[in-house]
Order: sequence, then C-alpha cells, then structure tokens
Amino acid sequence: MNGSARTPQGHFESIRVLLVGAFDDVMHAHASLRRRALERLGCRVSAFNLVGAGGLLSRLRRVGLRERMARALRQADPTLVLVLEGSQLPPELVAELKRDSGAHWVNWFCDERRTHAAISALAAAYDVVFVAGSAVAENRDTVGLPPMRYLPPGCDPSVHRPMRSRDQFRANVVFAGTATPHRERLLSDLVEFGLALWGPGWRKTKLRDYCRGELLDHGDYIRAYAGASVAVNVQCSGEDHGADPGCNRRLFELAAIGVPQVVEDRPDIHRHFREGSEILVARSAGDFKGLLAEALQDRAWSEQVAAGARQRALTEHTYMHRLAALLGAVGMAQPQPA
Repeated sequence: MNGSARTPQGHFESIRVLLVGAFDDVMHAHASLRRRALERLGCRVSAFNLVGAGGLLSRLRRVGLRERMARALRQADPTLVLVLEGSQLPPELVAELKRDSGAHWVNWFCDERRTHAAISALAAAYDVVFVAGSAVAENRDTVGLPPMRYLPPGCDPSVHRPMRSRDQFRANVVFAGTATPHRERLLSDLVEFGLALWGPGWRKTKLRDYCRGELLDHGDYIRAYAGASVAVNVQCSGEDHGADPGCNRRLFELAAIGVPQVVEDRPDIHRHFREGSEILVARSAGDFKGLLAEALQDRAWSEQVAAGARQRALTEHTYMHRLAALLGAVGMAQPQPA
C-alpha cells in the first residue's frame, strides 16, 4: 500500500515557517526532507542554513549570526520559527531574537543521543521543545525549562523507498553510518554473513576490508540499504549516559526502504513497531548473529517482516505525520471547515 489514504492533512496554509538548521546532501539531508513535509502540509517555508554559520565569508563581510538571523526573520515574517537542534544558537541569542520577532519558537532535537543535560543547556528560551527520546521528555526535574514533548524522527516515502541496487550496492548484510568503537565491536562478529560497511572512519578500523565507501550522499545511503538482504541498525554507543536513547532516524528510514532490519534494542522502538512481525530486535551480540542467520536463511519470512515495517512506516511514521503532530501540539493547526 502507498499510505496516501492515511497521510495527515491539515489546514496549515496560513502558517509561515522559518526553518532553522543545517542543510546539506550528506549528514544533514534530513533537514530538507522536513522542509518538504512542511510544504506538503501547506505551510509557507523559508530556510536558514546553519552550515558555515559564522564562517570566514561572514567574518569578512562583518555579518554575524545574529544579523543574518535577524534579517531572515524580517524577510520571512514567520508565525513559527522551527529550529532543528541549533547548537550554534546560544539561549541568549534565541531570547533576543524571539523578543523582536513575535513568532512562536520551537526546537526539535531530532538526535536520539541528546541527553537531558545537553538539551537543557540550549532549551530555555524556546516556547516548546520536542525530543527524540521518551526518557528525556519524561525528565521534568529542571525548573525554568519549556515543556518537553516526545517526537521521534521519521521518513519520507518519496525518498526512502524500495529500489533495485546493483554492483557495489548489493550485499547480504549492510550497515551505513559513522564508525565508532561500539559499532566496530558488534559488527566484527558479523563478517561471516557477508558484511558491507559504508560511512566515515571504517577504513581506519580493523573492518577496513569490508568498507565499500566512506563518503556517500543520501541517495547512495538509500541505495546501500536497498541493496541489502538484511540491514543492521546499531546505535553509536552502547552507553546510555543516564537515559535510554530514543529511536534513530535509521529505524524509520529502513522500514520505509522495505529492507528487513535487525535493530539494537532500545525501549522506544517498541512504541512504534511490532517485534517479530515488523522488526527484529537484538538484545546481545548473540542475538544479532542468530537473527541474521535466520533472516538470511528464511527470505520469505524476513521479507514479510520488512513489508510489515514498511506499511507501518507509511501509515504512521512519515515526516508529514511528525510535523502535523508538531504543528497541532503548538496550536498551529487551523480549524477545519464544517
């Protein structure tokens, strides 16, 4: 199914959004997908790119971040300023710009690794903050912070979709992401299954021989996973740092791509997908090996699991779903005509 019957629709045409974040075609490609979702919901969207904010060109022109942001606010005249992470924006700057703009200011911390402490250091000036981990959202110990609400990442079915991958993009088992010690330890046990790795840093590890490419744009990221018989979804770190990490973007993207995935267990995963019929959940290194062996041996079963996850993603977990929920939560949805 294409999920179009249940795609969220709202009366958002009067909302002018200034979307502030890092935009590029590699590490931050998802920011453009969120902009597209807002536009599909009917919002009028302007973007402010934090990539290179305060760089050499700006310094030469003596145009700082505050001045650039203030100019963008004047030009867009937004009813909503939606910041994606925005670690470059200190709370004092946000408070100053907010006083002058009159817009509703919201931050969506989309990175599931963000701790409550890290978010608290940036959050004070916003009206509402959305976070990618339920444990962070439920931590209300800090006085003076705005409401924190749970909103995980999502997917864009027009981009994250099944496709035929060939040549270097075909492999039994695929992981695409930055090399970390935790990932290296876990993935080292999976080389016997025909492992292919993509992403920065792998050629500096003992898994260098399994790396097929370090720098890949978002299109190649999708081709790499679409060409897998089974995808592996591993967190950056095995450490929780005081709170359970939420769901990463990869969880929803792989579901929409339609590839079976074995995912490292995290509590929030079970809020969104059914274990065994939509995703395969590994709680140990041994689980990863056992589930991969089973999924590769019984392709009919693993493809059925992938189809279940894709249906769930298209009907509940697109960026249009997420942003319609965000706009409704901050009172931006317009009443529908009788």
